[in-house]
Amino acid sequence: MKSREFDPLRLDVAAFAKDGETLDGTWPLESLERLATSVLPGSAAASPPVVWRLTGELRAAKGSEPQVWLHASAHTEVALECQRCLKPMTEAIEAERSFLFVHGEETAADLDADSEDDVLALTRALDARELVEDELLLALPIVPRHDVCPDPLKVAEDDLPEDDKPNPFAKLAALKRGGLPN
Repeated sequence: MKSREFDPLRLDVAAFAKDGETLDGTWPLESLERLATSVLPGSAAASPPVVWRLTGELRAAKGSEPQVWLHASAHTEVALECQRCLKPMTEAIEAERSFLFVHGEETAADLDADSEDDVLALTRALDARELVEDELLLALPIVPRHDVCPDPLKVAEDDLPEDDKPNPFAKLAALKRGGLPN
């Protein structure tokens, strides 16, 4: 039986970890405004929802108070523009990360610089949707492109070589063969 209800938009991470709770659900892609503006215009409404899961953990630490951990995962599909052919493409994105929460911004900054773990300052009300959105934004490809573009790229006629143009390497080839071209 759950002792408390937790709201992912105002999550008390310390209590959530202490209770070892798990929350999961979906959010419409449109509700993650920064992510929605990073996809093809008008595609956010038609995108599948973001599926997310949060798990709290209180981990024993030698010689100090237990550590507060939050494990977050999320996935969805987004429409992006292929940078090779400039056609729409669908990209599955997923994120999975664990965060150590500590008291105070300064402590978090110091530990984050010296640790391989992601360290954040403990707050009374964390907006987990923003945290999930940050992770999904980081999961977006830097240069989205199809593995194989659906249509071959068209080359402008101006870029095609003309047959009657002299080959700039003809003289060099002739020199290698021991003569000069006419």
